[in-house]
Amino acid sequence: MRHVLSAVVQNVPGVLAHISGMLASRGYNIDSLAVGETEDPHLSRMTFVVVGDDHVLEQVRKQLEKIVTVVRVLDVSSSDFVERDLMLIKVAAEPGGSRTEINELVDIFRGRIVDVGRTEIIIEISGTENKIVAFIDLMRPYGIRELVRTGRIAMVRSGMSLEEQVNDPHAVEA
Repeated sequence: MRHVLSAVVQNVPGVLAHISGMLASRGYNIDSLAVGETEDPHLSRMTFVVVGDDHVLEQVRKQLEKIVTVVRVLDVSSSDFVERDLMLIKVAAEPGGSRTEINELVDIFRGRIVDVGRTEIIIEISGTENKIVAFIDLMRPYGIRELVRTGRIAMVRSGMSLEEQVNDPHAVEA
């Protein structure tokens, strides 16, 4: 089972290395990881995707709770949430037919062409993992030259304040 965890951590050097190293040393694989500053510049949010049963999820949460720089851990996947990945993909696109076809697919996927070269274009796509994977599969016949993806980011849907999230039984105050 796939679990999305959100950890609010102190925004200090070494936190990412400490947390990822601790999880790796205990044999937990992080499927996806994204980190960024929050609305409070002293805090960062780490969004993890881990695969495993409820026991694995509970162990990961317990390990995160032990870390001094972790302020709060929330099992986002236990709530109604929105998640997104971001991808930049460079595709071979000679002027003419294939470029027009690719542009139509970009429009269908609500992406954007962010750079155009003589024989290549760079496309930005955001959405769910399934949407990203489907777009990659459609671009393979044209020739993918380079691809980069962010880790998954997620937020609990509106209607649940930060205070409610903290008091949620699925949230753990570290």
